[in-house]
Amino acid sequence: MDGDGTTGGGILGGGVDSTDTGPDPATMALLRLSMLPGLGPRTLTALLERFDTAEQVLSAGESDLAMVHGVGAKLIHTIRTASHHVDVETLVTWCHENEVTIVRQGQAGFPRSLEQMVDTPPILFVRGGMVPQDTLAISIVGTRHGSVYGLKQAERFGYALAKAGVTVISGMARGIDAAAHQGALHAAGRTIAVLGSGLGQIYPPEHKTLADSIASSGAVISEYGPDAKPRAGMFPQRNRLIAAMGVATLVIEAPDRSGALITARLACEMNRDVLALPGPVTSRTSRGCNQLIRDGARLVQTVDDVLEELGPMFEPVESGDGLTIRSGSELRLNELERDVLNAIDQTSTPIDQVIAKTQLPAYRVIATISVLEMRSLIRRLSGQYVTRI
Repeated sequence: MDGDGTTGGGILGGGVDSTDTGPDPATMALLRLSMLPGLGPRTLTALLERFDTAEQVLSAGESDLAMVHGVGAKLIHTIRTASHHVDVETLVTWCHENEVTIVRQGQAGFPRSLEQMVDTPPILFVRGGMVPQDTLAISIVGTRHGSVYGLKQAERFGYALAKAGVTVISGMARGIDAAAHQGALHAAGRTIAVLGSGLGQIYPPEHKTLADSIASSGAVISEYGPDAKPRAGMFPQRNRLIAAMGVATLVIEAPDRSGALITARLACEMNRDVLALPGPVTSRTSRGCNQLIRDGARLVQTVDDVLEELGPMFEPVESGDGLTIRSGSELRLNELERDVLNAIDQTSTPIDQVIAKTQLPAYRVIATISVLEMRSLIRRLSGQYVTRI
């Protein structure tokens, strides 16, 4: 996806936000390198892998730079004259004045899901904030020209997922994206918008108010410098971040040629689940979804279908209400089911011990254990022992 993008990957900690007295030299160098024109994410990843730090890349000789795949004479000249291309001081000042945090890979506020990518952006510009519970997220995507049906469904799923404690990820585009964000906002839940432009160039411009609302209930993020205007090639590049940030990607409505299908393909390549909402066979805007289902995507009709598909987490996630979630299916549990589940260890647990811990009648515990077993959250080891999966 290299081209005129301004992102890439690296392994650096630290960062700068609006409360810092000033960025450290390593951050300044990384900003300067990341914002260079013509340096795409894969090439930047290769440079940082070869030279370890942005400072070493910027000070490298022409012959050393030329040894990196994708680095030609034009890009070498750009790197060697980097200070002429990027005004880092002005960029940092803009972020300070607009309450935008500059987050580096490896820093606490950097999404862990993005660190698994082969072309991880080393820098993210964040308005709002990301929290650990955002690990439990679903990406919702679809056409900019959504039908009444599609827009209603996007808002319905955004609302229901946010109510269940799932963070809704989307791209803040017209149509399906905006409806999904609005649904999450109406539920007073968390939502994150990933832009295909800089934070100082909100696109589409009529979504500036929406961006304000999202930033107050989650985050608006971009890998591009604040003054980066949207260009056609930036949106497919942005889509890889949307795909990576969700445990699964839900396509609400998409024609057979759609950026949403690019996101679905990227999610599949990242071993994320792809879900799709079916539509009428006569609807042009549902052809892409129906095709995804034909090709193996999970057909979903309700939010329970989505939560069931989440399955076990890579690691436990703290939900917004302080609960530890190990599987998406746990979000569907009522209070009684959750109490019984929490009384079962990940090692062999006697059912009598579960009854003692919960102080519930034996018949109710045994019935609840059967429900948890059907939802693949626990496993019976024998007639008297159970364990969490």
